[in-house]
Amino acid sequence: MTVSSAVQITIIFMFALLAYLVRALDKKGSIAAAILGILILQFGGVYPFLALLIFVVMGVLSTKYKYSEKLKSGIAQEKSGIRSWKNVLGNGLAAVIFVIIEHITRQDFLWAATFSAIATANADTLASEIGKVLGKEPRMITNFKPAKPGANGAISIQGEIFALVGAMAIGVIAMVITQYKWQIFLATLLGGFIGCNIDSIVGATLENKGIIDNNGTNFIATLTGGIAGAIIFLAIV
Repeated sequence: MTVSSAVQITIIFMFALLAYLVRALDKKGSIAAAILGILILQFGGVYPFLALLIFVVMGVLSTKYKYSEKLKSGIAQEKSGIRSWKNVLGNGLAAVIFVIIEHITRQDFLWAATFSAIATANADTLASEIGKVLGKEPRMITNFKPAKPGANGAISIQGEIFALVGAMAIGVIAMVITQYKWQIFLATLLGGFIGCNIDSIVGATLENKGIIDNNGTNFIATLTGGIAGAIIFLAIV
């Protein structure tokens, strides 16, 4: 291991420790986040890691946003918003898979997949955590019937706007990684937005039927959001 690698790993574990101390992750969640962070940094470099870090920060802030109000309404994230290793894998494993394949193949469309997967996670977290508070007249994505705030599959105009904001934040970082700047930005933005809504569809169907849990929903959404971003990138480059 080089000195540079040792420093990088040390920094990642410091971030993981900080996430544990601020009660964003539990112990196993912090370890899982550190492992995913190391893999992202080693195979993808600093920019995918930065995108992942932005997702974590925005996710924590959006989860804490009006948390007491969410708690009173019964729509707050369980365990006081502290996430486990399963949640970490659900949101981050797809990006790791894409970035490892990119490292092997050196294909730009896999950068789009990587950032779109992260954008999906960020878009979904912002849409869910902020949308459930500010969203007016939420409706089920499958039939557009009125739904309770925070229900699996419930969407609102406000939530969709925050989904775009979340995907856009990751798209800006993605622009640095390739010469196809507007193409990867657009692919990441749309891939993340599509993935976020796939999350809602899966939540309204498979998750509500008890076939999978929320972590499984997150993984399916980030994986398909990444694939959507890659397809869009290939279509416009």
